Amino acid sequence: MIPALPFRFLLNRRHGTPGSVVLPESGFRRAREEIASWPGYAPTPLLDLPDMAAAARVAAVRYKDEAGRFGLGSFKALGGAYAVARLLAAELARRGVAPAATAADLVAGTWRAATQRITVTCATDGNHGRSVAWGAQRFGCRCVIFVHEHVSEGRRAAIARYGAEVREVKGTYDDSVREAQRVAEREGWFVVSDTSYPGYTEVPRDVMQGYRVMAAEAAEQMPAPPTHAFVQGGVGGVAAAVSAEMRARYGDAVKVVVVEPDKAACLLASAEAGAPVTVAGALDTVMAGLACGEPSLLAWQELERAAFAFLAVPDAAAVACMRALAARRPPVVAGESAVAGLAGLLLAAREPFARAALGLGPEARVLLFGTEGATDPEVYARLVGRRPEEVAAGGANASSA
Repeated sequence: MIPALPFRFLLNRRHGTPGSVVLPESGFRRAREEIASWPGYAPTPLLDLPDMAAAARVAAVRYKDEAGRFGLGSFKALGGAYAVARLLAAELARRGVAPAATAADLVAGTWRAATQRITVTCATDGNHGRSVAWGAQRFGCRCVIFVHEHVSEGRRAAIARYGAEVREVKGTYDDSVREAQRVAEREGWFVVSDTSYPGYTEVPRDVMQGYRVMAAEAAEQMPAPPTHAFVQGGVGGVAAAVSAEMRARYGDAVKVVVVEPDKAACLLASAEAGAPVTVAGALDTVMAGLACGEPSLLAWQELERAAFAFLAVPDAAAVACMRALAARRPPVVAGESAVAGLAGLLLAAREPFARAALGLGPEARVLLFGTEGATDPEVYARLVGRRPEEVAAGGANASSA
């Protein structure tokens, strides 16, 4: 299915230790009720991948396909836009404009004269910025998005299409996070980030509660509870959201395995160190949405005790998985960051120690999160060899991975 490739693997020695509640259930219920009320909301499909299950020698592999989420191409639509709505409602109340503005009020433009004077901002590798820009356009405020120099032109253009101003920052994603914060403090803007740090946790908490909607949908779509969830790393926000939802539903019965690019494995490095650490360097992984060198504080508080294991996989494994999904019937169009979990599963399942340590036996039921579609069609075509629309159409020229 994919070639044998080296990977890093770490069992979490702190798994199961007590800790604080990062994502309260009341906040999640509020997020789910709000997001489910938005026009265009529908649960994304959970795909059965028997060929991947056979390759991994497990009972089932199911893939939550986020490519169609609100037309934005990724799960990020759930978090950034929801956090924008929450922030605007809180700020309108603080300013004495509206004590309890709803998202419907904001969409209707009821308070547009006030919201137009509010600017939201964030740093992004592509998908989160698109969600924040979409939310800003939808709810009526100004938006400035910071991207680092390696973000593709296609992803920048997709953000700009929602009316946001896009500014480039030299360096990495983490440099753009710092620049967004610096400019926001100077200009009186509001940061809507999925990265949390000391003194900045409430907005990222809203973002993560939005992400939990995806995990809740998946759990309800599974014909039987999963035994494992392989989920992407990055700063850790989506992995922590999935972890929180799995624990809320199943206790410790689901092994959550966090998978990162080996060139940007800040969560694995933090687990090794026993505390959050920063990974230096260019972070030049093809998995653009996971090119993060610093863990999110809130995400780490969840994952340091709830993640069962951490994996770091090479770019070649991600590209092979993209091609494998494109070549199967029916095909799946998956972006570079969408396949990290699948890559981690397939590599770990073929290595005896990792397979045994993770309990990937013939009865295992694995849940994967395909967090994005082809969010940059040009990049996708370069990596897969065909454009996403050709793959989706099930063209006859598919090549096996």
